[in-house]
Amino acid sequence: MLKGKKIVLGITGSIAAYKSCLIIRGLIKAGVEVQVVITPAGKEFITPITLSALTHKPVVSEFFSQRDGTWNSHVDLGLWADAMLIAPCTASTLGKMANGIADNMLITTYLSMKAPVFIAPAMDLDMYQHPTTQQNMERLKSFGNQIIEPQSGFLASGLEGKGRMEEPEAIVAYLDAYFDKKDLQGKKIMLTAGPTYEKIDPVRFIGNYSSGKMGFALAEECARRGAEVTLIAGPVSLKTPYPTIRRIDVESCQQMYDAATTAFRDCDAAILCAAVADFRPTEQADRKIKREKDDLVIRLQPTHDIAATLGQMKRNDQLLVGFALETNDEQANAQKKLEKKNLDFIVLNSLRNEGTCFQSDENQISILSKDGQRDFDKKAKTVVARDIVDELQKRL
Repeated sequence: MLKGKKIVLGITGSIAAYKSCLIIRGLIKAGVEVQVVITPAGKEFITPITLSALTHKPVVSEFFSQRDGTWNSHVDLGLWADAMLIAPCTASTLGKMANGIADNMLITTYLSMKAPVFIAPAMDLDMYQHPTTQQNMERLKSFGNQIIEPQSGFLASGLEGKGRMEEPEAIVAYLDAYFDKKDLQGKKIMLTAGPTYEKIDPVRFIGNYSSGKMGFALAEECARRGAEVTLIAGPVSLKTPYPTIRRIDVESCQQMYDAATTAFRDCDAAILCAAVADFRPTEQADRKIKREKDDLVIRLQPTHDIAATLGQMKRNDQLLVGFALETNDEQANAQKKLEKKNLDFIVLNSLRNEGTCFQSDENQISILSKDGQRDFDKKAKTVVARDIVDELQKRL
């Protein structure tokens, strides 16, 4: 956890410097003592007075704080800190760090740092893509530094978001995950989350009301506890605040099936939380269907059963967790699914529990396995995720 940690926050001359205030607020809220070191160019974007007001500490910028010979010791800062975070970090500062050009207080502090260093780059896409920048980042990684880069959004290209600084809450979450208890360290876990959309025509689809909140909460809990997470997400608007989560965005059941069957081979466990469509249109119109008749018949065919396929693929050293959302005969239906699909345990929730399913921030679950059934109270989905991952961790 971050509580009680001491972190040096380095700020460079980027338009994203204003976001450092949100980083400071997040760190202090988590119980961190923050010392800001800012470059001369950084002060052109945000004032030291603002930063000092947030941290309750004088901001370090120059080697000498006054003309009487009083100086700021970069060596002392390197020994004081539990971590150094440079956010935003410009291409210029990346280059200086990679090549040891110690011409300002931030670089000398970095070179004296005994604690882990985290870097959040911030620049335009052309600068980010330049071979020099890429080479500098690879060199910094080889020194043991950790680069925090943003996750791409739904159906984004591989370059979308590259170069921009990761969001402040995600940076704080990344640091929190680094210092938190890691009882899943070294484990690889795959999750599915959200709905799938099965196209009728270019503008219409068959889908459901799943928001993805439960699946994303599970992915974040696994990442927080040190797991290497692959999250296969249907079309949702949620973000993944942990950069350690590898996110694969999909739309249809077929896409989710392909991604899940590929990723599961190398995983220690999988949690199947997505609300996958059971049927898809037999035919998909290539143009918008016009309203020309009094009725419209759409023929449906079954989609892939992802849980059943993974249950057949599962090795003895793998765990498979399923979800059952039921409207009636909940326990009986969940028990059948548990056995039929070769799951290690299944998470049951019911639409009869109001305010606990689609779109909600809360859930009320039961966990069924061959060992019996455990019922839980209604809780926030983030807390429910902890209960489910606790059960998973005991079995790994």
